[in-house]
Amino acid sequence: MEHFYTLQGEGLHQGKAAYFIRLAGCDVGCVWCDVKESWDRSKHPDMSIDELIRFVQQTPTEIVVITGGEPLMHDLTLFTEKLKAAGYRTHLETSGAHPLTGTWDWICLSPKKFKAPLNEILPLVDELKVVVFHKSDLTWAEQYAQGVSSSCALYLQPEWDRSEEMIPLLVDYVKSHPRWRATLQMHKFLNVP
Repeated sequence: MEHFYTLQGEGLHQGKAAYFIRLAGCDVGCVWCDVKESWDRSKHPDMSIDELIRFVQQTPTEIVVITGGEPLMHDLTLFTEKLKAAGYRTHLETSGAHPLTGTWDWICLSPKKFKAPLNEILPLVDELKVVVFHKSDLTWAEQYAQGVSSSCALYLQPEWDRSEEMIPLLVDYVKSHPRWRATLQMHKFLNVP
């Protein structure tokens, strides 16, 4: 759908320079999705892996983030092999609703109620990021936290349009449950993609 060089706006790698490649196609359908234009794959032109890597090579980035839509709707094996061969760290942002393909240095799982992640991805993720739209999402987040490894970073992120209401809730929750961390969409505050 799009590709661009910017800063990672969320989670453990927040603030780091990264090249983002947003793949088109998503069957998860979050009502609060901020890139709904990514859902219909047919509305976006195909690009070759080599062409995308040439764009990445025009920047000094060390990290390439593959996101979506839902990137795991695609077989990412060859793509990540070529990125790794070119010397890049590969990061994935996924709902985990499709089988994992590719070779990853970092996997951020953001589970969605609309289409649950596959159980086999849970122990493989480095970061669990739960978007909090409603107070009940905190209980739901704990269910997924039980399935990830003890080294997995746990993040709660307020849904952008409900931030004012959700931030005080997250602050209190993290103070009571210090294994979790709060994260905000820093890129929106900085007004970068």
